[in-house]
Amino acid sequence: MPIFDKPPINVEPFNIEPFFESSSDFLCIAGYDGYFRRVNPAFLKLLGYTQEELFSRPISDNIYPGDKSITSSYRDHLKRDVPLLNFENRYLTKSGEIVWLTWTSIPEPSLNLIYAIAKNITHIKKLEEERNSLLTNLTKVNAEFKQLTYTTSHDLRTPVSNLISLINLIDTSTIQDKDTLLYLEMVETSAFQLNDTLNKHIDILNEEDKLNVKLEKVNLKNTLDNTLEPLKVLIEDSKAVFNIDFSEVADIKSNAFYLHSIFLNLISNSIKYSRPGCTPKIDITSKKVDNFIRIIFSDNGLGFDMEKVDGKIFGLHQSFHDHHDSKGIGLYLVNNYMNSLGGNISLESKVNVGTTFILNFRA
Repeated sequence: MPIFDKPPINVEPFNIEPFFESSSDFLCIAGYDGYFRRVNPAFLKLLGYTQEELFSRPISDNIYPGDKSITSSYRDHLKRDVPLLNFENRYLTKSGEIVWLTWTSIPEPSLNLIYAIAKNITHIKKLEEERNSLLTNLTKVNAEFKQLTYTTSHDLRTPVSNLISLINLIDTSTIQDKDTLLYLEMVETSAFQLNDTLNKHIDILNEEDKLNVKLEKVNLKNTLDNTLEPLKVLIEDSKAVFNIDFSEVADIKSNAFYLHSIFLNLISNSIKYSRPGCTPKIDITSKKVDNFIRIIFSDNGLGFDMEKVDGKIFGLHQSFHDHHDSKGIGLYLVNNYMNSLGGNISLESKVNVGTTFILNFRA
């Protein structure tokens, strides 16, 4: 009950009946004996009982079995003149449906009554349950994906090490053909790059605190040059044309391995999903926008139907083009890397026009 410093003055008696009867919240009066004395129509409608049915049974009969014990203990607090605020429990309707309620209850010891108001929060609890389920599934998928990546990286190290050893055994002084020597050099470079990438993968996976990604000053041009090197053959075969402009922002605070992987995935995708008969054109620029450094990555490839892919483009195993090498992992990794770096990624795209990815990094 309200507490005033002084008694109200000149307050005329008023009728609370319309408020009690028309409120969409659930209003009730209960006795210390554990029975309802009065409830409003909204509460009757929620539980599905008639007034006679509800008043003839103990309140505890309506409470979900798993919540009876804690509800009983809090009811004892009320009997000791302790108000109850924002208490949540579950009720069973006449049809057996479970509803979540949050209660505010005030005791009136002089009358052995409890005045209470409740709100239906079932929809909120369902959303929480769905969210927790999604988080559980995501955690499981992430753990499985991490284990798969670790296993793959670890298992590939042996054949790659063997390949490097075999290359070192080749006596190039006995080879006269220049093309053969060039190809061997390219194989050796690729083998060392692959070995280095696998080692970095394992180092990243072995980091204990994945919430705190190691950030450092990273030069965009150097990162891009290192990314283009292992793609040299793919770029030459596709005759891809690059337009690079890092004049506005040359360095960013990022993670070198993550940024390299982001560039690698976006560039290889632009070439992989180029339009038939059309030379791939890839533009990469950097800009300073408010508190972000923005890298804008555009191509003239197949593009996406945004109405069809909206909300799914960065999902795991999501593939939107008919390509034999599509696994639906590249953009999933790019999005996760951006999130880990405290940034975000968005895109604009039109079918057979191209795609623009906008990467926002914290300045």
